[in-house]
This record gives sequence, structure tokens and C-alpha cells, in this order.
Amino acid sequence: MNKPILVTGGTGTLGRAVVARLLAEGLPVRVMSRRPRRAGDERPYEWAVCDLAEGTGLDAALADVRAVVHCATNARNDVAATRRLVEAARRAGGRGPRGPHLVYISIVGIDDVPLPYYRSKREAERIIRESGLPWTILRTTQFHDLVATMTTVQRRLPVVLTLSGVRVQPVDVTEVADRLAELVQGAPAGRVPDMAGPEVRDAHDLAAATLRATGLRRRVVPLRLPGRIARALRAGGILAPDRAVGKVTFEQYLAARTPPAVRP
Repeated sequence: MNKPILVTGGTGTLGRAVVARLLAEGLPVRVMSRRPRRAGDERPYEWAVCDLAEGTGLDAALADVRAVVHCATNARNDVAATRRLVEAARRAGGRGPRGPHLVYISIVGIDDVPLPYYRSKREAERIIRESGLPWTILRTTQFHDLVATMTTVQRRLPVVLTLSGVRVQPVDVTEVADRLAELVQGAPAGRVPDMAGPEVRDAHDLAAATLRATGLRRRVVPLRLPGRIARALRAGGILAPDRAVGKVTFEQYLAARTPPAVRP
């Protein structure tokens, strides 16, 4: 039981939250990152420098781990990175119950919305399912952070653009981290029920709320885009209203975070 849990992408938005939750529960953790550990970081975890895109450092990162929470993601190489991770996990522990429990974070709607990134997530899921390793997959809706960033990255534009007719059901990253920490400590469960935020909201409404919270004065301009992707989004492809298990609302998230330094 003293073997560490490896968190890939351990310095990212979700990875940091997962690491914090596991440490709070007194569990041994190994953080995987492309970058060396920062000087002065004395938190009680191990550190593994590894580049999933190149495969460098993978065997050392996976040596003697009991489980992996795979949070690292990159639209350009998700499939190849997941394949490399699975192959290294097999080398480390073998197939079947002796192998490390692989917990993967995925996205609600990847079967319905034909985004290239969603196709890569679907393929990564297939690789994990067919890996021969013990596995668990959790799909969630978009994080509050991502939804807010879609507005704040436009702060230098005269208006803020949003997608007309698109509804979003954002979930708080800390709640997702709590769920992943729970899953990685349990038995492999296959694909578990999806996790979505507490409210289905119009994208225009969420953009306006972000502007108010950050002190930006901009007009929100909805764009109605053509094509299969836009139609799938308008049809609710990224929603899971029957899985609204999150508790933190978007306004609560905005109120709790430190306002970014933006000019009105």
C-alpha cells in the first residue's frame, strides 16, 4: 500500500487538484511533469520528469507505482501519449490484475460532437479499454476554468464572441479531482457514470457573468456557426443533465477565484 499513485499532467489545472486531494488523504504521490521540480518545493511527493510526447522518462516514472491518474492531455498527441503510457505500464506491472490501475479523465459528448480533439479522446479511451490493464474511465463536462477563459482570452477585443444557441454545464475542477481520487483508491470500475455541473447554462449567459466578475465592459456577440460541430453543440451534445452531480455553481467559482488583472 506504500506504492505511489502517479499523476500525469500533475502540474496542470486538474492534475494539481488531484495531487492536492491525494496528499490531503495521506497517500503517497508521484507527480509526472515535463519540467524539473521547482526549487523550494517541499511538498511530500515524488517527482518524475517525463515527456509523454517523446516517451522519455516513462519507465522511471512508472516504476513501482500502484495506480495512475492520467490527467495529461494535448490535442495534438493524446492518442500517441496514451499508447506510450499503456505500453510503459505493461512493462512496469504486466497485464491483468498485476498491472497498475489506470484511471483516465475523458469528456462528455465525445461520441456525439465531431471535434478532432474529441475523436482523439475517444481513441485514447479505446486504447485504455483494450490495454489488458485494470482501468476506470470518467467523463465530465467542461471545467469552470475553461469556460471563463473562453471569455477572458478575448479581453483585448472590442466585443466578446460566443456561440449562439449553445448551452454548457460547467463543473468545478476540485470536485472532479475529488471523484478521481475516490476512483483511483477503489477497484477498477470500467466506465463509471458521467459527472456534470449543477446547472445547464447558455454560453452567452456564462460569458456575461465572467465579464461582470472580472470587471470587463464588453458587449457579448453571439455567432451562429454552420456545420456538423455547431449543430451537435446546439443539440446539447456536451450536456449531461441527468448527471448534474456537481455542487459548485459558475457564480460561486467566479466569486472564489482571484480576479485576473484585466482592464475594463
